[in-house]
Amino acid sequence: MSRLQMVVNGNAVDVDVDESRYLSDVLREDLRLTGTKVGCAEAECGICTVLVDDTPVVSCVYPAFKAQGRRVDTIEGLQQDGKLHALQQAFLDHGAVQCGICTAGLIMTAKGLLDRKAAAREAVTEDDIRAALKDSYCRCTGYQSVINAILQASGQDVKPYLPETRAPKTEVGQPRPNPNALAKISGSARFTDDYAFPGMLFARTKRANIPHARIVSIDAAAARKLDGVHAVLTHEDIPGRNAHGIVSVDWPVLCGRKVRYVGDAVAIVAADSQDIATAALDLIEVEYEELPVVADPISALRDDAVHVHEERPDGNLLKHIKVRRGDLDAGFAAADVVIDRTYRTPTTEHLFLEPECSIGIPAGYDPARFGGAVDAEATRGETARHDKTTIYVGSQIPYADRDQAAATLGVPPTEVRVVATLMGGGFGGKEDITGQIHAALLAEATGRPVKMLYSRQESLLVHPKRHATIIRMRTGATKDGRLTAVEATLYGDGGAYASLSEKVLTRATTHASGPYDIPNVRVDCFATYTNNVPAGAFRGFGVTQSCFAAESNMDSLAEELGLDPVEFRRRNALAVGATTVTGQVMRESVGLMECIDKVDHDMRGEDFRWAWDEGDRRLAWGLAVGYKNTGLGGGAPDKATAEVEAWQDPDKGLLAEVRISSAEMGQGLPGVLAACAAEELGISAENVGVLLGDTDVCPDGGPTTASRQTFVSGNAARLAARDAASKLADAPGTRVVTQHEYWAPATQPLGTGGDMHVGFSFVAQAALCEIDRRTGEVQVRRIIAAHDVGRAINPLTLEGQIEGGIVMCIGYALTEHYILEDGKPWTSVMARYKTPSITHAPPITSHIVEHALSTGPFGAKGMGELPSIVTAPAITNAIYNATGVRVRSLPVDQDSLLHAIRTGATEVELGWGDRDPIPTIEFGASH
Repeated sequence: MSRLQMVVNGNAVDVDVDESRYLSDVLREDLRLTGTKVGCAEAECGICTVLVDDTPVVSCVYPAFKAQGRRVDTIEGLQQDGKLHALQQAFLDHGAVQCGICTAGLIMTAKGLLDRKAAAREAVTEDDIRAALKDSYCRCTGYQSVINAILQASGQDVKPYLPETRAPKTEVGQPRPNPNALAKISGSARFTDDYAFPGMLFARTKRANIPHARIVSIDAAAARKLDGVHAVLTHEDIPGRNAHGIVSVDWPVLCGRKVRYVGDAVAIVAADSQDIATAALDLIEVEYEELPVVADPISALRDDAVHVHEERPDGNLLKHIKVRRGDLDAGFAAADVVIDRTYRTPTTEHLFLEPECSIGIPAGYDPARFGGAVDAEATRGETARHDKTTIYVGSQIPYADRDQAAATLGVPPTEVRVVATLMGGGFGGKEDITGQIHAALLAEATGRPVKMLYSRQESLLVHPKRHATIIRMRTGATKDGRLTAVEATLYGDGGAYASLSEKVLTRATTHASGPYDIPNVRVDCFATYTNNVPAGAFRGFGVTQSCFAAESNMDSLAEELGLDPVEFRRRNALAVGATTVTGQVMRESVGLMECIDKVDHDMRGEDFRWAWDEGDRRLAWGLAVGYKNTGLGGGAPDKATAEVEAWQDPDKGLLAEVRISSAEMGQGLPGVLAACAAEELGISAENVGVLLGDTDVCPDGGPTTASRQTFVSGNAARLAARDAASKLADAPGTRVVTQHEYWAPATQPLGTGGDMHVGFSFVAQAALCEIDRRTGEVQVRRIIAAHDVGRAINPLTLEGQIEGGIVMCIGYALTEHYILEDGKPWTSVMARYKTPSITHAPPITSHIVEHALSTGPFGAKGMGELPSIVTAPAITNAIYNATGVRVRSLPVDQDSLLHAIRTGATEVELGWGDRDPIPTIEFGASH
């Protein structure tokens, strides 16, 4: 240990520090300045950026002793005399804060830029900002709001970008920063890893390093003897159910008989430090008998394929999902043109910038035993005693986490409490169990709090991804541009465990033909088990994959028919009175045509051309449209319960708090719920607090998935507030507490006809792309988008969802691929996963279309997934219009595209990271 002396946020600091530690460790652990976050520990994401002598540094790899005698500034030091720094205020004004995990890094990097430019007496330009922030990732915002905020902070007159909305602005419809944004821009927001409890231990997991094997033996004796190790647990130490799963309970908590993918958990360790826990993992000896690897969804269904779950009667077939409508043969007989192509989409990674973290607290935990006090911010009310097993975690489904943990602990669900902390991004990737159960098991085994924090490498390895798919689609139309039939067969790689594959690939199936009125449809989808990393929920929930195929075929059909692709879509678009391929009559709230019209109007402008040359570059527009269901649907019960407490404050007037377990991961849910409640109570949304995610305090809002929370939890909060207003009218001046259990309208299972969903949101997007004919490089120059959201509850946070979703799926189209080779991940570090940075983010023109849904809160529909669905085919359609090359695999491979341009080829079959051509598949065949 040596002395480290530096000045942090203007205060002299003198601490004992081991020479191996990094600056982020000292700031977060020794000084408890947790506003500085760590997302990768490999100098890749930039969220840990602080200033050292006014220069931005990535503190996760910056040796602490390099700061000796220097001045260090963190996000906590920006406020002066209680006043926000101009950057902090601008980030609030522009809605440049969503999940918040990257916010401190962005602001501190921007401060370094502004200070340098001010010293040089130079104006800040957008190019300056893109250059300064090129290594600072944000997975939520899409970057345009960040750019505008920095320009405003530099003294320029830049107003927040707010699309025009039709509905009058009361409390609902007002653009406001998310209520938790202030804590995020000031550094006081706390995510799971920011909590520290007296006596806390640190956990690691021993994982399989081969994709498929029987376990012969596990020997943990040496690990248990290591100094500083408090517990080593294997499958033999589990008191209750050794499995978890949201839909099918098939995923072992700790494997004892067999491992099914690289990353399966075999043993867990709790120790005095992360380093000791890591050393203990190396002492755990596991002997395996390797088994053949099932590496793709087509070979998984061959007769000679080894079974990933040998106990299943259907072998590797997880689910065969079907859509049937009309007479397919008659439909194709009536077609004048038929397009039949096969497409491939990749496995992709959520890359939320907060790695998974869970803290388990044992029942009866007393911090005084370890010389500490109760953390008032980490607890609430009487439950601060931790009288039951408690799990702190950023989770999308707190009650499901509670129930699954209780089953493994062998206790009733009421004996487990989940406290959902702020979540640094989710996008569907924090629905499944990761470390929650492990942390709880170790906490109860040791009698001490246990933190299980995944490294970025472990996060990449373990949690479910977006499904890789192979889709063959045949689409027919008459010469006057009317669709007559669609046939499709999809193979989806569900990986080693079920996760949400059945649900995700059902959406891929039901949405496969696109948002069109088509009389004859047959779709078969085969969801399979393989020995790849599990696949689960990801923004778009399966619709993103099938939309790529459908909209590629639509453009090809339009060309064969000699029709404008916009007009072709108009002729077939769903409208009120039309029927979807699952038999649902569209009775209301169908804004697709208006979305198409708005995008078309902006795209055409003056001197419109689909494609043109600029030197060695070819530019072109591409279009795609889509839709996405609101709510769970398919006959699943869909409900949420909200509690509202309201009281009169002598100074502020009527105040209220909404309580519900629904998760906030940056999408703006607290602001939506506050506005819904405020509207009913007749007060400002600023007078409404929102408490989310504590299963002991908040009623169950259900899963944060399926674009359902605005609809279901918004309705629950609205109606609970209406009940509170009624009670207050009867007894003015009293404190009232009301609960309302809201049930969404009933839906029907797939195949039974009727309403499969409570409603749909619609989208149209046009992408202007530039292709360099010398290199094959593709750049997106502009996006025009229109989204039918029913009603814009908060246009500021809504626009953030739109821009973030679009940029995320620019990555899906052009760069992102989680690469596996025979079940083994090649994408083992963040640097190998090519996610869009600020340099890839184009200007986005956005239109909000408001075709109200009568059952939605104030007419609103879900839209968190909608913006990401059509971006990829809009881009690939633009590539075709520019080059004559049809892309059939994502992400676009620059070298393959260049080769096709040079040789005159008409299509590209290999995407970036692909090794093999797209396999040939038969319609309706399972192998």
